[in-house]
Amino acid sequence: MHTLFRPLLTLVVVLLSLLSVPAHAFDQQHTAWTQFLKKHVTVISNGNASQISYKGAMDDRAALKAYLQSLSDVTPAQFDSFSKAEQLAFLINAYNAFTVEKILTRYPNLKSIRDFGRVFNDPWKDPFIRLLGKEMTLNGIEHDTIRKPGVYDDPRIHFAVNCASVGCPSLREEAYTGRHIDRQLEEQATRFLSDRSRNRYNAQTGKLEVSKIFDWYKVDFTSGLKGIASREAYFAKYANLLTDNTDDQGKIKAGKVTIDFLEYDWALNDRR
Repeated sequence: MHTLFRPLLTLVVVLLSLLSVPAHAFDQQHTAWTQFLKKHVTVISNGNASQISYKGAMDDRAALKAYLQSLSDVTPAQFDSFSKAEQLAFLINAYNAFTVEKILTRYPNLKSIRDFGRVFNDPWKDPFIRLLGKEMTLNGIEHDTIRKPGVYDDPRIHFAVNCASVGCPSLREEAYTGRHIDRQLEEQATRFLSDRSRNRYNAQTGKLEVSKIFDWYKVDFTSGLKGIASREAYFAKYANLLTDNTDDQGKIKAGKVTIDFLEYDWALNDRR
């Protein structure tokens, strides 16, 4: 009896093992997105900012669409099986890749993402994205998913999601991955706060002049997430990036500065 049933038992074991394998294994390295970014993104301003060639991206749009489809194919059950770091990398990459695709739908006939519309055709409220089994908007990815309280709780995401504008933190020249995302987010924070065109200490006025991001998302920089209790405390960590003067760095570290917010540059981050 054992001899007769051994082949059948082996077949059953093999079939069960095949059933346990996901329908398709998602590439957690986001290799296709990294390849796309390395082809079309150029780092500028001593590494603190970047531009993307939308013309080049347009010529390579099939590759972008294939990557977007790979994101759309991920089921909610698969996503839930990812680690928290992998989930966050997935969502940030999705936001950035779908934003590029949104720009390409009107390129080259726009100078800003705001040209889509501020009320009608608002690009952030347009449900043009298929993700995690449902229609989604860019706002849905960022505000309802990435920033959902108690899930990822990391204000550094504001230095990673890119709104296709000069005023934004740079579009990173590689994909975010679960394995490296903590380092990548910290590098993005350092890059952005090192950019004196968007964040700086003004010795003449004695004020910190920083991006409107810190105004719009004040709650994320004052809620205690990642140990950040206030914007002043956050800037104190990066005082040496905001000014070269050691006395002024001391004022920032002591929280003895007034904060002003700079006008946001909504011009397209295009390398023409």
